[in-house]
Amino acid sequence: MIQKVRTAAVVVLAGMSILLTGCISTQSGGSEQGKVMVEPVMPDYKLEITLAKLNEILSSAELTDAQRARFHYDRGVIYDSVGLRILSRIDFHQALKMQPNLADAYNFIGIYYTQEGEFESAYEAFDAVLELSPDYDYAFLNRGIALYYGERNELAASDMESFYSLDPQDGYRALWLYVTESANNLEQAKANLAENSLRLNPNTWSSVLVDFYLGKKSRDEVFAAAKEGLSHPNEYAERLCEAYFYIAKIAQQNGQNIDAANYFRLALATNIYDFVEHRYARIELAKINAIISAEKMSNSSR
Repeated sequence: MIQKVRTAAVVVLAGMSILLTGCISTQSGGSEQGKVMVEPVMPDYKLEITLAKLNEILSSAELTDAQRARFHYDRGVIYDSVGLRILSRIDFHQALKMQPNLADAYNFIGIYYTQEGEFESAYEAFDAVLELSPDYDYAFLNRGIALYYGERNELAASDMESFYSLDPQDGYRALWLYVTESANNLEQAKANLAENSLRLNPNTWSSVLVDFYLGKKSRDEVFAAAKEGLSHPNEYAERLCEAYFYIAKIAQQNGQNIDAANYFRLALATNIYDFVEHRYARIELAKINAIISAEKMSNSSR
């Protein structure tokens, strides 16, 4: 990922162009959720060309184990970016067979275990990352997220504090620290976020999201800001993926489960597969759907 929380697992492939293009639209009128929409981002032909080249190299070129491991890893990253997790996972495991010290591959595998709810295996994978590469800061993020969804909240907040401390000017790190801390003490988490916001550049997109969490911006203002200062074709879709996710988390916190579910669905609809927000929107949606179903069953039995 651009080195932000939103792209924690992405590694840029040297010499390869992995660009995504998509068609973005807005809607007016209707409910607040319907005011901003985005069509799913679709991979362009350059991804297919890159995959074809990698397939050819892996099938015909004479490679050392280290080189073959790296090409499997590179192909796995591309598969991951378009949502082909099974193929991606196969490639990462192949890479580790040939190069067992490849920390990046363990990081991805840990993310997949988290998405599948296999938290103990996820912890082991991220532990392996940090054993191989103690300075791999995004392993603290990803292990913290695994601990958060595994309901080990104090350990999650500790990992996220370590992640945040490595770059206190990153608004995404401040947001995830808030998310994990709020599971332990909501009021303290809010106070910490307010203090941490003072270190942020107020002109960045992530600061807009932080301001929303602090009650300084409305949803409409967040969506308006998402359109400003765009630097590449998919940035608007990426920002919407993030906005939907973080708005959903606040709605969830406020007990607005239907709103939260709708926003998590919108985050998934962007197809920004390699963003942290997209990765975990499905877990969040499943949790909320279970709550909504239980409430419906309770109401119908009365």
